[in-house]
Amino acid sequence: MPEGHEHLNEDEKLLAELGYTQELHRSWSGFSNFAISFSIISILAGCFTSFGLGWNNGGPAAIAWGWPLISLFILIIGLCMSELVSAMPTSGGIYWWASKLGGVKAGFYTGWLNLIGLIAILASVAYGCATFLDLTLGTFSETWLAGYSLTRTFILFVIILAVSAIINIFSSHLLAVINNVSVWWHVAGAAAVILILFLVPEHHASFSDVFAKTINNSGMFGGATSGFGWLLFVLPISAILTQYTITGYDASAHLSEETKSAADGAAKGIWRSIFYSGIGGWILLLSFLFAVQDSDAVSKGGGAVAVIFSQAMSSKWVAIVLLISTAGQFFCTVACQTSASRMLFAFSRDRAVPGHQLWSALSAKRVPANGVIVTAVIAALITLPALVAVDVNGAPVPVAFFAVVSIGVVGLYLAFAVPIYYRWRAGDAFKVGSWNLRGHHTWLAPIALIEIIVTSIIALFPTSLGGMPWDPSFEWKFVNYTPLLVGGVLVLLWIYWHVSVKKWFKGPIKQVDETGEALEGVS
Repeated sequence: MPEGHEHLNEDEKLLAELGYTQELHRSWSGFSNFAISFSIISILAGCFTSFGLGWNNGGPAAIAWGWPLISLFILIIGLCMSELVSAMPTSGGIYWWASKLGGVKAGFYTGWLNLIGLIAILASVAYGCATFLDLTLGTFSETWLAGYSLTRTFILFVIILAVSAIINIFSSHLLAVINNVSVWWHVAGAAAVILILFLVPEHHASFSDVFAKTINNSGMFGGATSGFGWLLFVLPISAILTQYTITGYDASAHLSEETKSAADGAAKGIWRSIFYSGIGGWILLLSFLFAVQDSDAVSKGGGAVAVIFSQAMSSKWVAIVLLISTAGQFFCTVACQTSASRMLFAFSRDRAVPGHQLWSALSAKRVPANGVIVTAVIAALITLPALVAVDVNGAPVPVAFFAVVSIGVVGLYLAFAVPIYYRWRAGDAFKVGSWNLRGHHTWLAPIALIEIIVTSIIALFPTSLGGMPWDPSFEWKFVNYTPLLVGGVLVLLWIYWHVSVKKWFKGPIKQVDETGEALEGVS
């Protein structure tokens, strides 16, 4: 054993081999690591807030059949990532793997895609939480301001981001406790919602209504639910419901430097969070669909789950269901904030972000407090278009929310694709960790890559007729601005890379050698 190595535990030895010293507080158990990914996936968030994407672009049948199918593909992606995190458990996660396997340039673009995706997911979850908090307060209290208000929802959104940031800055240990509570809230809460929707409504939809009924509320192709236009441009959008809900599980990687026995715990955290969320989410969505009393009324309400609940139950039961979901969404927001700030910390530690000294600085509690604050501010800024009112076919539809959802999907999944591709290309030369695919990467990786490419293209689609530039009804407020924001950022990054970055950026830095001894010139 090299001199100086004996004072390090196994986690610190592995981290030293990757070039880093233990800075963050390693207090998370394997269960806590699983808990944060499970909390960010949050079936109490995505299944409730993005339900309209599935309903309006395919209907009940698209949701009932699409969820388990897409979940299976996402599990394959997660298995590939589990193998990567076991071999390289660092807070940089996806970015670090891409740099190690594909080179500095691959790591740079991957890091930025990952960061954009994480901040967009934070924005979308916090905005969804604000929407449901407003609904919950309106259901519980007759004195709460009547009617839906975009301005009021945005104010609640900013407050939720601020509270989440304060919790994140306060204590890493508190975060672990909150995420442990969150797991049981998601399990018990989802079970309670399912039981309520099974027992309380006097009438339930038929199996044919749930598994065979199709809907097209996009305005495209005359509302048709058959033909190539429907199959290629409308129905695929329903997949974003699943792809958006089951995402953010890379949090297990970003928190790996704070997790004990990370090579095993973080790997299991990724695939288990996907597996259990896939099963729980499907049962939850089916309970929504069977509770539908009048599908036309749900469509008129923009495909919102609150319409389903108010049809099927009294306001007392609706309030309970909304409260369960809102609390789950808040837990999810806190976890998203943690993941985004840790990614920014790791990326800044390697000097890839302007102002990196600020974002990589740790507070007295060993938390990247500046990183927490700036991710919250950017999340608020990219959601500003949500202040513009949008009606599609007479129904209020949160186009800006769906755009932020799509930005999160595109950013995160394209970032996931890069290290998966390079690991696949490395073959047997890749040094696996304690948890690995035992050679099955040869067929799992290409399936994962195809799924990511297809769903990333789908996420760029307009979600309504008014968002299609060639249609007479086109208005900017209907536009899915995902390709504009992601494309614009990639162009700026390309310019930034060629003008400046390639001259000085060397990828992940080494703070220590393999023995854990500090290297000269590294601060």
